[in-house]
Amino acid sequence: IVCGKNVKFEDYAEIHGLCEEGLNFGNNVTIGRGVMIRPRSYYGGDLGKGLEIGDNSSIGPYGYVGCSGKIKIGKNVMFGPKCSLFAENHIFNDVENTIKSQGVYQKGIIVEDDCWIGSNVIILDGVTIGKGSVIGAGTLVTKDIPAGSIVVDKRQKSVKDR
Repeated sequence: IVCGKNVKFEDYAEIHGLCEEGLNFGNNVTIGRGVMIRPRSYYGGDLGKGLEIGDNSSIGPYGYVGCSGKIKIGKNVMFGPKCSLFAENHIFNDVENTIKSQGVYQKGIIVEDDCWIGSNVIILDGVTIGKGSVIGAGTLVTKDIPAGSIVVDKRQKSVKDR
């Protein structure tokens, strides 16, 4: 775990540091109350990749950052309360074997600089959110978001320029 200057971890934050590429927090980063940062799957297996979060960024209270696949968060990014990032997905093609036994794949997540992610947003594996984008509260993000976009619909039907 590497921290820049003036990094704050609020009470009850749970930070697991054992991973391949580490957890790297830039300067003036705030990790809110009750946030969980977990770079490893609940089911064991390989070490996860880790997290990189840029200067002046924050994760709001009670967020979940599942960084078994690499998560890169840029500078000046704001996450509202209860946001969840899941940088892995289960393999489930073989109906003869259990889903748990088939393992996972990890593409990673990128949130570029100067984004505002509203409360209760869920970001799934393989997504890039472009620079300067705004994601409205409660949105489920399953596809890449172009830079400068506003996304407010849970099914991403409404994407417009900022």
